[in-house]
Amino acid sequence: MAKVMSKDVAGERASEAAVIVGGLVGRARAAMAEYAREIASGGQARIDEAVTGLAWSIYKPDNAKRLAEVAVEVTGIGRVDSKIIKNTRKTFGTLRDLLRVSSTGIIEEIPAKGLVKWAKPVGVVGAVTPSTNPSATPVNKAMMALKGGNAIIIAPPPTAWAATKPTVDAMRAELAKIGLPEDLVQILPSPVTREATQKLMEMCDLAVATGSQANVKSAYKSGKPALGVGLGNSPVIIDATADLDDAAKKIMLSKTFDHATSCSSENAIVVVDAIYDAAIAALERQGGYMASASERQRIVERLWVDGKLNRAVIAQGPEALVKVFELGPKATGCTFVMAEETGIGKAHPLSGEKLSLVLTVYRAKDFRDAKRIVKEILDYQGRGHSCGIHTKDLDHARELAADIDVVRVLVNQAHTFGNGGGFDNGLAFTLTMGCGTWQANSFSDNLNWSHFVNITHLVTTIPEDKPSEEALFGAYWTKYGK
Repeated sequence: MAKVMSKDVAGERASEAAVIVGGLVGRARAAMAEYAREIASGGQARIDEAVTGLAWSIYKPDNAKRLAEVAVEVTGIGRVDSKIIKNTRKTFGTLRDLLRVSSTGIIEEIPAKGLVKWAKPVGVVGAVTPSTNPSATPVNKAMMALKGGNAIIIAPPPTAWAATKPTVDAMRAELAKIGLPEDLVQILPSPVTREATQKLMEMCDLAVATGSQANVKSAYKSGKPALGVGLGNSPVIIDATADLDDAAKKIMLSKTFDHATSCSSENAIVVVDAIYDAAIAALERQGGYMASASERQRIVERLWVDGKLNRAVIAQGPEALVKVFELGPKATGCTFVMAEETGIGKAHPLSGEKLSLVLTVYRAKDFRDAKRIVKEILDYQGRGHSCGIHTKDLDHARELAADIDVVRVLVNQAHTFGNGGGFDNGLAFTLTMGCGTWQANSFSDNLNWSHFVNITHLVTTIPEDKPSEEALFGAYWTKYGK
């Protein structure tokens, strides 16, 4: 039985956390004041130097590799090669986006409306980061925060602190190199406690939470403006007109990237009946292994232990799955494992997020049925996040976007590489994806620089823009009377 912490002990821990976090916030505010002076003299170019320096701290080949290795060593999850790509690709894409926009002073003028918009900092950002991305996410958030003229304090999970600390150290070293205060980027000291993370969210000016839903809910309850994300559980339709080999390759690359740690990784595919066998064959050519009925049962029994995902298979390679699930000889050398499912909901755990190389497969009668299955999966878990479709029929893609409550619908793309921004789509590069009110999130967008600035509107008069009553009410009066 878990021990209940006494009020005295809880109060003591909260007081200690307040002192620690208060010191960090104080240093962050002092660093921001110095940063503001630098911006006053150097303008947007000085901000962009800071952002570029943070990007270089992880993009630099030696650092990208070292931080990827440390991440896997410390957390025990994911793949080094994938994390190197994440450290570089996400950073490069984010830097591209950030260097293309103005984020200080006048950022927009609309003469016709008499409006001039000024961007200003939001303040000290408290950023909760996940164990799945102990390096890439802290840098990603820091780049966006400093783009807005802010300082940031990182709160990693205790299990990832030793991987995030060298990441923060690298950012601080780069800031010092270009003559900016290192305390623009800080990290909670080890051991990271629940109380310290909570205090940070309460004492900062903006809380940004990625990772556990407990932290996201705490951020929204902190009393400060918060940007939190929801659960991923991306279902993807393979439509009758899909290029099956192209779809299979993209699904394989996306599913196996970093051993499926991404919230955008395909958790289920919904294949229409007309091409079901051919689609499964295409996935098998990409290394997918279809579990037998008995193997599927073992997957269900062993993927969860006491209601929680089994750490022996979460974000582990296919060899671990073959061993834990006792898969047959044909599974040797596979890249991911497929398991057929017909049900959706709590009684059918394969319909939920798995954070592993297990891909759930549904068979649909047709596109309409596939859309129903996708909706039911998301209504159970992941509503608001994303879904996708492989098809040549763009009317089906538009119908999916019109009818399914998600922020992102990807068409003919590898979800993991497209959902958080891609060089061949228009989404902003990010590692933090809002799910809208569908998952009690405050934003339905990819987290980007605009979430880290306040806007002052300079308002001047314009020629009166007041239509007549007839112009506004005429059609209504004609149809319904006065």
